[in-house]
Amino acid sequence: MPVFAYKAIDKKGQPSAGTLTADSRAAALEMVLKQGITPLTVQEQAAAAANAPVKVAASVGRVPQAMVDAFLRELANLLSAGVPLSRALNIVIREAHHPEARAQWTAVHDAVVGGTSFADALARFPKSFPDVYVAMVRAGEAGGFLEVVLTQISEFRDREADLKGKVKAALIYPSVLATLAVCVVIFLLTYFIPRFSGIFKDFGGNLPWLTQMIVAASDAILKHGLIVLIAFVLAFMLIRRGLQTESGKRTLEKLMLRTPMLGTVVARFALIRFFRMLGTLVGAGVGLIAALRVAKESIGNQILTDTVSRAVEEVQSGASLSASIGKSPVLFPPSVVEMVAVAEETGRLDKELVRMSVAFEVDLDRRLRMLVALAEPLLLFVMAAIIGTIVVGMLLPIFELQELIK
Repeated sequence: MPVFAYKAIDKKGQPSAGTLTADSRAAALEMVLKQGITPLTVQEQAAAAANAPVKVAASVGRVPQAMVDAFLRELANLLSAGVPLSRALNIVIREAHHPEARAQWTAVHDAVVGGTSFADALARFPKSFPDVYVAMVRAGEAGGFLEVVLTQISEFRDREADLKGKVKAALIYPSVLATLAVCVVIFLLTYFIPRFSGIFKDFGGNLPWLTQMIVAASDAILKHGLIVLIAFVLAFMLIRRGLQTESGKRTLEKLMLRTPMLGTVVARFALIRFFRMLGTLVGAGVGLIAALRVAKESIGNQILTDTVSRAVEEVQSGASLSASIGKSPVLFPPSVVEMVAVAEETGRLDKELVRMSVAFEVDLDRRLRMLVALAEPLLLFVMAAIIGTIVVGMLLPIFELQELIK
């Protein structure tokens, strides 16, 4: 009986690998799925060993997302027209002008011609094809609807890019205001206040406490500015490194979810991605359990991913999808659970999930605009308060001097 080597990711997103004995690759794939992990590659050991050098050599570099989308879309059109996969890949390679794209498409073609599955060939380039899309392709290959899945992936990526673009656009103005506030404060502390410090030297300890604090802060920046900058950079690097760890990511995610309004936006963004991916997979003919395993990887938030993982286990045990997700009100509000329950009863789960993702995307856009509308005056208020405090602190001694003169 042949031995198969597999690579997969577990429920926490951690990689795992191993070998198992099975009658066929399909049976090996099923055995990996039963372990509760998502397979990335499943190959007979001899084939895996032969293909390993190609994977190492080919997995460098990244192709622009627009070219990846065009690659998937064109492949879907060619496969829908009845063109075999190897010939379709040849056609796409001839039309590729980007050097890295042409190299990756050629490597994928050679691997497919050599007997590797299309999903395993794509998995060699994780920078261009994320694990969640590789899993979708694998499901399409197993079910015989690869062209449908490729079309769905390209459409999904378009919607994701549009949604991320809205989020980034909503953050531009608040970011500009925050940057402007920091620049103004630095200017006041390094240029404006030192001009007044000479005037206040004769006051000595008679200066108001607010003025003394502002002058001390200005002196500290002028004398130890480089040290302060280095300390700030080091603190930033340490925080960034801490956030890259599993515990750091979870801490940040918990903080974001508990923040008023922001937590709702984060949860709604995750819900949209999950429902769109799940509806796409179920509509393409993927089984609900397999679709849930793949869709949960698209959430992008480990806390919420763990929530869905528990729901997947309950569905696998025989519970309905609505009953399983109903235990996670942070991600799935009661109204959403009711709509999913009705969709399950009427047999329109895939269409209803996609419809809800579109409806919630409109709601998310409205919430983002509301957040920005609130953030703008809040940032202006904070900026005015800081600058006003500095100005008042510098004017207080002048007022006191006028009183003494009188």
